[in-house]
Amino acid sequence: MTTAPANLLAVRRLLLDTIRGLDPAAVGIVGDPAHRGGYHTGSDRVVPNDYSVVESPRDSAGLTLYASALDVGTFSVRSGGTTHNLQSFSTWCVAQCRANTADSRDLREIIYSPDGKVVRRWDRLGKRSTGDDSHLWHTHFSFFRDCTKAGRDQTPLFRRYLTGIGLLEDTDMTPEEHAWLETVHKNLTVLDGRNPVGQIYTRMAMGEDHTNPDFVVPHPSLKSLGAQLASLQTALTALANKDFTDESAIVTGVLAGLTPEKIAAAIPPTIARQVADELAKRLVA
Repeated sequence: MTTAPANLLAVRRLLLDTIRGLDPAAVGIVGDPAHRGGYHTGSDRVVPNDYSVVESPRDSAGLTLYASALDVGTFSVRSGGTTHNLQSFSTWCVAQCRANTADSRDLREIIYSPDGKVVRRWDRLGKRSTGDDSHLWHTHFSFFRDCTKAGRDQTPLFRRYLTGIGLLEDTDMTPEEHAWLETVHKNLTVLDGRNPVGQIYTRMAMGEDHTNPDFVVPHPSLKSLGAQLASLQTALTALANKDFTDESAIVTGVLAGLTPEKIAAAIPPTIARQVADELAKRLVA
């Protein structure tokens, strides 16, 4: 008998877990027992020349007992200072399909209302453009049957929407990266307020905190980074304490660019005689 595939159940669970106030009864996959034909049915309930089977080889080759559709009912949620609802959600999903984003290519059609007043249909095959009035308060997603047969993950599109409106955190990190981030956070929390910020980061990079026995090295490679930072700090300190001024070289360089006439013109009249006498003595000697 027609059943719900795991990949669409995962989408349903994601939406219900994330969107507060979304009624579980309004998020459905399998049609009721009287339902015949269409993507809400599997191979036991399709009808002759069923559009959900015959219009695309992706459907005819993917026909199984799995239903291949999802209905999402009315909701309204505030996030990031903006109200998000079924209409804005549906319009966003349609825009992704029209842009042919990688995570929307298993969607065959979306029947929705952009404003709660008119019903529209986006159809990847371009067969239809309308739907019945029940889609004023719920949005219908049809998935090509080959994707439900293959069990391909369908959550990325919906996760991207939920992340974009601020209901989910960005999770483009591996479990190892999450663990590393948690360790860094732990160390920063322990060290915060006890040392200058520069010392905190240097000690973390070196994996050393002599006043905190519970400090954990975030990553082995940071030991090497710490050694390099320490060497750099030593070199900078030495340079800062060095006097780079060479007065003799400066005077020699200045004089080398002056002619006798310019030197004579630069001497004040009051000491010109003294300079002349001194030069005469040196020439005689």
